[in-house]
Amino acid sequence: MKILLIEDEAELRKSIKQYLHQEGYLVESAADFIKASEKAGVYDYDCILVDITLPKGSGLDIIKQLKESNSKAGVIIISAKNSSGDKIKGLDLGADDYLAKPFDLAELNSRIKALIRRRNFDGSKAIVVNEITITPDERQVKVNSDSVNLTAKEYDLLLFFIANKNRVVSKNAIAEHLWGDDSDQMDSHDFIYVHLRNLRKN
Repeated sequence: MKILLIEDEAELRKSIKQYLHQEGYLVESAADFIKASEKAGVYDYDCILVDITLPKGSGLDIIKQLKESNSKAGVIIISAKNSSGDKIKGLDLGADDYLAKPFDLAELNSRIKALIRRRNFDGSKAIVVNEITITPDERQVKVNSDSVNLTAKEYDLLLFFIANKNRVVSKNAIAEHLWGDDSDQMDSHDFIYVHLRNLRKN
């Protein structure tokens, strides 16, 4: 799952990125409004974590931009501004959740998982597609009740296909989902076929 973290506080941004990487997420980040607006406008994300108070602008305007562009990303506000006014403004603009600083990283992770389940998998903890059963919280895959060992990229690719099962997805979209914003600098997307072959073997 691909996350955009919009947070200007360097140490907090670093700790959140490290934690979420360890949990298996692909995390991109932005430290100010201009960079955040650019990334949110160009790339697709499963979840966007938005601080309200940013250099050069407001996180609330990022949320507004996302909703006006019909972004499918889930949005969680992470902000030291704990007033009910900011919370209501953000939720009214289309944010899905609000977490006041300081917060526990494990709670943030739980909220991200719940949000992705609600948006992509109808809130189910287990995703069942024919003979395949996936438990996203545990990153576990079973085929006909037998556990299947996938690499992190293979797992992400499988989940991406299931979340987009009724859509045609481009090679660029797949590459971006697996490798993040740096994928547009790659000369070739042949690696996608390698992962697809490995996934089919499993």
